[in-house]
Amino acid sequence: MSIVAVKNLIFGRSKRRGSSSAASDDTVVDNTDPERQPLLTTTKSKTSSIEQQEPTRPFRLDARIISDATIGLSDGLTVPFALTAGLSALGQTKVVVYGGLAELIAGAISMGLGGYLGAKSEAASYRETRAECVRSIEQDGDHVRAAVLEVFEPYELPAQTLDDLSAHLARSPRQVDFLMQFQHCEQEPASNRAAVSALTIAAGYLFGGLIPLFPYFFVGEGQVDLALWISVAVMVVALFAFGYVKTCAVSGWHGGRCVWEAVKGGLEMVVVGGAAAGAAMGLVKLFDGMANGGTTVVM
Repeated sequence: MSIVAVKNLIFGRSKRRGSSSAASDDTVVDNTDPERQPLLTTTKSKTSSIEQQEPTRPFRLDARIISDATIGLSDGLTVPFALTAGLSALGQTKVVVYGGLAELIAGAISMGLGGYLGAKSEAASYRETRAECVRSIEQDGDHVRAAVLEVFEPYELPAQTLDDLSAHLARSPRQVDFLMQFQHCEQEPASNRAAVSALTIAAGYLFGGLIPLFPYFFVGEGQVDLALWISVAVMVVALFAFGYVKTCAVSGWHGGRCVWEAVKGGLEMVVVGGAAAGAAMGLVKLFDGMANGGTTVVM
């Protein structure tokens, strides 16, 4: 289970910008009978006018990519750190390095495979839901009207408006798209989502897991304790920075409240990661003591 889920379970979850444009003074009024016009129409002139009024939007990463990167990075920052901290109790640098690398590679493959299979399952679920939607439309002519009433009932629209909308959608080739998006709340996943999800999660896990392992590459065989303390210091900073940035991405970057929430998010990540590392160290020492004569080591 992702460490983010554990943190949210213990500490709770952390707490979009609209744009408006004025209508043009040179708007041309169409005197055509509105009842003869389709409800969902777009014209080239209106589209070009809107495009000219709207400012250029800044580039943003896909939310799914951010989510996958967060899952991989959060687990990579904690699980390998806990393992290397636990193996350092054995006092052998090679054991820590080899064990950490083995776990890092196996964990990245496992996490990436999980992301791949999860995305494949989502795509299969979407296809099955869409096929079921098509069958419902073919078997029941009133299915679209019932769906329109279900979607727009909370907005208390006039009955005539709902009748016109359902009649238009019944003739539209995109009625299945409407039902999928508004009734089933599902959007068609990208064709490469499974591969992108797998690579993103695996890369995040590898990157996060290498951070606590680096100090052990640069110390001697008898300096495992020194490498451990360096790894702890680096991980405290990395965990706090990760928690801070992750919280700011949700609550915002400016303002006293946002900063305070980000600081709390960073501290929570440090507490969760530290608890995992401490538990791993304690268990390794316990098992090592039991194997060497039945002595129980109390942390």
